[in-house]
Amino acid sequence: MRAVDIIEKKRDGLELSGDEIRYFIDGFTRGDLPDYQAAAFLMAVFLCGMTRSETVDLTLAMAHSGEMLDLSDITDYAVDKHSSGGVGDKTTLVVLPLVAACGVPVAKMSGRGLGFSGGTLDKLESIRGFRVDLSADEFRALARKNGIVLAGQSMALAPADGKLYALRDVTATVPSLPLIASSIMSKKIAAGANGIVLDVKMGRGAFMATLDDARELAKIMVEIGADAGRDVVAIISDMNQPLGEAVGNALEVAEAVETLRGEGPVDLREHCLAIAGHMLRLAGRGQRFTDAGEARALLEQQISSGAALASFRLMIEAQGGDAAMVDDTSKLPQASIQQPYTAAQSGYIAQVDALAIARAAFELGAGREKKGDPIDPAVGVKVHVKVGSPVGAGDALVTLYASDERKLQAAVSSLDQAFAFSAEPVEALPLFYDVISSR
Repeated sequence: MRAVDIIEKKRDGLELSGDEIRYFIDGFTRGDLPDYQAAAFLMAVFLCGMTRSETVDLTLAMAHSGEMLDLSDITDYAVDKHSSGGVGDKTTLVVLPLVAACGVPVAKMSGRGLGFSGGTLDKLESIRGFRVDLSADEFRALARKNGIVLAGQSMALAPADGKLYALRDVTATVPSLPLIASSIMSKKIAAGANGIVLDVKMGRGAFMATLDDARELAKIMVEIGADAGRDVVAIISDMNQPLGEAVGNALEVAEAVETLRGEGPVDLREHCLAIAGHMLRLAGRGQRFTDAGEARALLEQQISSGAALASFRLMIEAQGGDAAMVDDTSKLPQASIQQPYTAAQSGYIAQVDALAIARAAFELGAGREKKGDPIDPAVGVKVHVKVGSPVGAGDALVTLYASDERKLQAAVSSLDQAFAFSAEPVEALPLFYDVISSR
């Protein structure tokens, strides 16, 4: 085989065989194929798309390009979740301890944030001493002992995806559904998941701006999972406004802890209960946790009894974190400046632009522009209203948490674009739009 022939075939809109895709991905991962040929391949895929079988073959080739994590000695059915990203999305911090408290082990690898806010690892590192860089042996030992562990993505898992993504970022080939879907699913398959719940966001603060695009991405990922022998449920959720109130790393940790205590924003609680419920039902495999009402009741019980919060605390302590910050969230990093942003008029909230809110948090220092940039864990915003909320002139819409006056003013400028008002009542946005399942 020759790489140029594979590129030419894809360029002309023809279907590649599994052998051709594996040859290309294996060669590129080993360094035998140059970046310029991989870039040409990516552009051909971007322009011509991929069939279902091609997308599955690409996903499996990337998954098998490095280590394949085997969790069968810890659990006979490993469940995992993935979110396509969003503003104020701290669901992993709530969902993992919820599911683990129900007796279903969860061993998850997550990433760092790039862009407007921190990723799951950045949020957790707001807790003093918390270790995300675990060895494979430590990761497995904690999963076996405690039934819950959350660590950084290993470079040994799906290395082809990391190399390809770096090229996609600089060759204008990121927004390709087959490439997005195969990137996400290759890491989940390599991480040993048997059942996967996908939280596919759509709206102003999401990568998928429209419901049709989000539904198509979800469908492709569910098909990949089904063809690869995995059980997959994709939930399409709203990201036109932030999830919960907090956007910012320590603020989101505190909100997650509040939610595990049975407090916190209603939308975040409902979202987490839905995601966790799907994970339980996958783990039940038709024998237990099959009824949605029963699964929800069990999850609510873990919150009311304190078991879910205890599970989160156990994970923090086991990975070196200061559990006192869980017991008292005021010990988390605190911003030196807190300033309200108020409504200029009375009425009903017609828009809470998630993207504008995210920009405000970014201006304060909650996110990073490029890999390796520092993040200020204390800063961010708390949004006190949702679409449909009634407000009076002078009411606080947002509280800004800042460490620098100059950055604070830049964040205020972003918020000036975030809100729209209506004189008439406005219907609340739905939390979810659709559920697509491989079963």
